[in-house]
Amino acid sequence: MHPWLHFKTITRHKLLVMKYCFRIGLYKQGLLHDLSKYSPAEFLVGCKYYQGTRSPNNAEREDIGVSTSWLHHKGRNKHHFEHWVDYSLDGEHVIMGAPMPRKYVAEMVMDRISASRNYLGDAYTESQPLEYYLKSKDSLWFIHPRTKKELEGLLRILNDHGEKKLLHYIKYVYLKQEPKSRIKY
Repeated sequence: MHPWLHFKTITRHKLLVMKYCFRIGLYKQGLLHDLSKYSPAEFLVGCKYYQGTRSPNNAEREDIGVSTSWLHHKGRNKHHFEHWVDYSLDGEHVIMGAPMPRKYVAEMVMDRISASRNYLGDAYTESQPLEYYLKSKDSLWFIHPRTKKELEGLLRILNDHGEKKLLHYIKYVYLKQEPKSRIKY
């Protein structure tokens, strides 16, 4: 058990995401980001499987075949595309991804940057969040196509043009152009 080390890791991550969210104008999301990681259902598992170089959720999956902490987490945090999976009424799919509101896609990008910075430390580069995404892209059949396109596009801006341009684009362009939708959030 590594409660202090796990607490420091998740708090460092939360503060990084908060800083990024504030920079793009998502103040409430920055403050509330990942609060469920401090709940017993997630915190105790994180302490047990703490490694410091990757998410404890993967170690829990390897140990017992599922991550109970992740199941708890994704159900309470709208910045994960897995949160937006629902039953389909289209007759073609059993389950499918619903489109994510842009404010949550933006928070997801801040989360990915912060997780990469947190786990990679000085080895972090602005290409890592995109590389991490591309490793699993083909298996993400359940993410809504619009959400997938937007996520990859934002990560490519980071990769090709850097953090400063990405944050400017998200704050002044991307978040100002929410697509029309029948869904009310």
